Amino acid sequence: MVKEKNMDHVLSCDSAGTADYHVGSLPDLRSREHAKKRGYTLDSLSRAFNPERDFDEFDLILTMDENNLRNVLARARNLHDEKKVIPFTYFCKAYPIRNVPDPYYKGDQGFEEVLDIIEDGCTHLIQHLTQSESTNH
Repeated sequence: MVKEKNMDHVLSCDSAGTADYHVGSLPDLRSREHAKKRGYTLDSLSRAFNPERDFDEFDLILTMDENNLRNVLARARNLHDEKKVIPFTYFCKAYPIRNVPDPYYKGDQGFEEVLDIIEDGCTHLIQHLTQSESTNH
């Protein structure tokens, strides 16, 4: 979506887990397969959230569920860091939910549902960032 909107020169995205269970691994095969059907390539290797790096490098830290939110906020070094942390679902409009569900045990439908939610949130996040960028100029 970032590339489609020609924002890849001003917006960078990364992903990190709050636990280090799968560090160095590709995303779940089912996630990759369902994403591929929609034209997305999920090929980044898992890494653990690094407060020093991530709070310094990124303007927003989006969390997928309340557990991640608590874990990231607990690692914030100051109020400036805390203000960067926002639940991803804040940007979801078609899915008024608090947590992105874990699709692991829900079969194909679970993975499709998560992709729907992420597309919804990303669409509105990009709109938000575009509007914020235009009001800052």
